[in-house]
Amino acid sequence: MVHDIRNALTLSSSAVNPADAVPQAWISRFAQPLQTHSSGPLLGLRFAVKDNIDVQGVPTTAACPAFAYTPEASAAVVHRLLESGAVLVGKTNLDQFACGLSGTRSPYGAVPNAFNAAYVSGGSSSGSAYVVATGQVDFALGTDTAGSGRVPAGLNNIVGFKPSKGLVSTQGVVPAAQSVDCVSIFSRTVEVAARVLHATMGYDPLDPYSRQLTRQLSLRTAPWSNGFRFGVPANLEFFGDTLAQEAFAQAVQRLRELGGTAVEVDFTPFAKAAALLYESALVAERYAAIRKFFDQHADQVIEPVRSILAQGRDYSAADLVEAQTQLRAYAQQATALWSSMDVLLVPTAPTHYTIAHMQADPIALNRNLGTYTNFVNLLDYAAIAVPSAIRVDGLPFGITLIGPCASDWQLLELGQRYHHASGLAQGALGEALPTSMADLGSIAPSPATMHVAVVGAHLSGMPLNAQLTERGARLVHATHTAKHYRLLALPGTTPPKPGLKRVAAQGAAIAVEVWEMPQEHLGSFLALIPPPLGLGKLELASGDWVTGFVCEGYALEGALDVSSFGGWRAYMQSKK
Repeated sequence: MVHDIRNALTLSSSAVNPADAVPQAWISRFAQPLQTHSSGPLLGLRFAVKDNIDVQGVPTTAACPAFAYTPEASAAVVHRLLESGAVLVGKTNLDQFACGLSGTRSPYGAVPNAFNAAYVSGGSSSGSAYVVATGQVDFALGTDTAGSGRVPAGLNNIVGFKPSKGLVSTQGVVPAAQSVDCVSIFSRTVEVAARVLHATMGYDPLDPYSRQLTRQLSLRTAPWSNGFRFGVPANLEFFGDTLAQEAFAQAVQRLRELGGTAVEVDFTPFAKAAALLYESALVAERYAAIRKFFDQHADQVIEPVRSILAQGRDYSAADLVEAQTQLRAYAQQATALWSSMDVLLVPTAPTHYTIAHMQADPIALNRNLGTYTNFVNLLDYAAIAVPSAIRVDGLPFGITLIGPCASDWQLLELGQRYHHASGLAQGALGEALPTSMADLGSIAPSPATMHVAVVGAHLSGMPLNAQLTERGARLVHATHTAKHYRLLALPGTTPPKPGLKRVAAQGAAIAVEVWEMPQEHLGSFLALIPPPLGLGKLELASGDWVTGFVCEGYALEGALDVSSFGGWRAYMQSKK
């Protein structure tokens, strides 16, 4: 995979901090926006990237000037976006080394909230969220280790999508905790987030934590249209914020109105997993991410980031193994809870703090903001933060929908339904959402499928057709076999079934339907086929060969030949 930008511009000399932009939100904004392709699914959409993500020829600072370097190639995710026609506008501010959830831990200044500048923007992807909420770009990339791609979305009335780990390459991203890092997507609508995900996802052998997940992604199994169960943590904590508590109660009711059934779940294993992130040897991974630099230049790292990273030096390898084992134990406990729910609903952030309050108590208040986000990557989940309400004090409140690994498209679909039901405007712009929801199924990746030709009781409207539809199969077309077959009615079958026999002479073209079935469901479908029937290869009138129903020869001896009807449906209708 090549990550260099073809015909790339050298942008370091044209990077500016424009007077007409909030200076805290941008680290560099390009005088000449970068676009390398004049076509593609994201053509013309403007985007920004968090400044721990490489852009060729532009310094990457991770909000630490002493750490800055100029990469020779762009991150894989940036390369894919540029090849998709998107336009790169600049790089955004962040909590230093992506360590924080407040947006106040940067030498470039605290990023304000898009609705009230006295309040925090959330972090660490603070600048990315701000420039999306204020309409300076159409979408932005952040990163998410413990909630950095969700908390800023919830506090700024925008969408924040955190993909399954390994779905989007992190090659060319300064690590925070590399084994759980994700590139996240900020946008004002779920549709844009889905389009960006589709353009950027995919296996990358240059990323040691990349995974082959695209074949597992699909919209077909989403339960939302037929009712679903959403988990709600018992004993929710809002740290005295009654407005947030009221907004979350409204969110629960809205999900009920969308067809969901609330199920109370024990939040203990999630909370214990979250606590391990900073209160165990797992914090050593944050130190390891910039170990060489930190050991030589710790004095160039601002507080409280410096103290947090320094903790990583105090643990042994045995401590780390112990913490990882404890995390697996909590993961097992959490897994058991998913049998009672299809999706987990939580507040994105349980409260909202002013910048002054956050700076006065940066550790405890930052930890509070991550109450419902810190565990998600540790337990290998996907999540989407969606706007939910504007509180009476004018501040946004958001919710997060969480699902198992590879549930990304199902979460996007439910997130879009929820966002449109909220009736909220986009970001801080006051612009209404589109009048209709996008068809995310047309954007979603297609699962691995195969064609299956059916000839008898599995035809549309016939007794066994549900065995196809309940497995996500869809009808491709109705056609006929080549003129080399005889159709025979098998005696004593319930419901009545035919057998198809290939012959050397005096054959006929028999009506069949070709269905497209996800390969992952083929095994369960095959298990339902009783002898003497099975799956083999059939020749169609087109000359193509497809998988289809065949019958063992012994069962056809003495069977009634019904080929003259041209197909099983016509024969069954003749018997009425």
